[in-house]
Amino acid sequence: MHEAMLFDRLEGDRVQCHLCSHRCTIASGHKGICQVRENRDGTLYSLVYGIPLTQAVDPVEKKPLFHFHPGTSAFSIATAGCNFRCAFCQNADISQMPRNKGLIQGRAVPPEQVVEAAARYQCSSIAFTYSEPTIFFEYSYDIARLGHSTGLASIYVTNGYMTREMLDLFSGAGRTEGFLDAANVDLKAFRDETYRSVCGAELQPVLDSLKRMKELGIWVEVTTLVVPGLNDSDAELRDLARFVAEDLGVETPWHVSRFHPEYEMQDRPPTPERTLRRAHELGREAGLRYIYVGNLPGAQLEDTLCPNCGAAVLRRQGFRVVGRALMHGLCAQCSTAIDGVCL
Repeated sequence: MHEAMLFDRLEGDRVQCHLCSHRCTIASGHKGICQVRENRDGTLYSLVYGIPLTQAVDPVEKKPLFHFHPGTSAFSIATAGCNFRCAFCQNADISQMPRNKGLIQGRAVPPEQVVEAAARYQCSSIAFTYSEPTIFFEYSYDIARLGHSTGLASIYVTNGYMTREMLDLFSGAGRTEGFLDAANVDLKAFRDETYRSVCGAELQPVLDSLKRMKELGIWVEVTTLVVPGLNDSDAELRDLARFVAEDLGVETPWHVSRFHPEYEMQDRPPTPERTLRRAHELGREAGLRYIYVGNLPGAQLEDTLCPNCGAAVLRRQGFRVVGRALMHGLCAQCSTAIDGVCL
């Protein structure tokens, strides 16, 4: 039990949560859509503060972030819960546990211990990932603030459904220091009906969050899981790529990832390789400088190429950087600046 941030008290012991774009109005004794924030007598509480369900040391490339401290490790942490209900969720055992099983599991790990563990494992960053980190914002905020004091960067791997108020608070808008350095945002589709039917949410708040992150100076990369028959048409992928290029900037990396049957969506096959390669082409046509294809071993489409001369400045094998041709963030062959942070 930890008192929540970003909520208003209403009449009759109701509250309104302003953490994510659902903006749930919650009666006393009830929880929000995420199932991990509960109103008790007119005060909203986080039920997952300080009780992560999983912790791990991952390559930052696994987030995936390819242009943020490449080749380093991220201490990854998650609690149970999510504010989406994606039918193709790859981590449903964690994200949907409170909704499907009525359980919140984990063990007590205060923020100080998370930061100490990240330092002990020589990580460069702490990643809030696996489930949706927005729903454990207070915990991630306290960890990120402590981590910053020791030189650790903070990463969100997120569905992007947070409010402007949450982003402004986390990023330090109007203050001298923020605590959110980078985010990989799942842009799951580019049709509102898909978000409503498959995720239980809306598209526009995700687009608004992406644009706000860029305005705030947060390093952003976008991931789209390409699902056969759901979001894999040329028209939709072209619209999505154009949004990334025109509204976020051509320097924004776009990761197109192969779908495998998961959770409640096991009625369709894995994404064909040709579809992923077509998405890659559409990204190029939109003017994006960096497009990557994930979950497709052997495709050789995860190297970072210089947008000027085409040289491979970062070569990858799986989640490992196995070759580097960069000099202080510049292409070693033609001296073009490669977009990113701490390259």
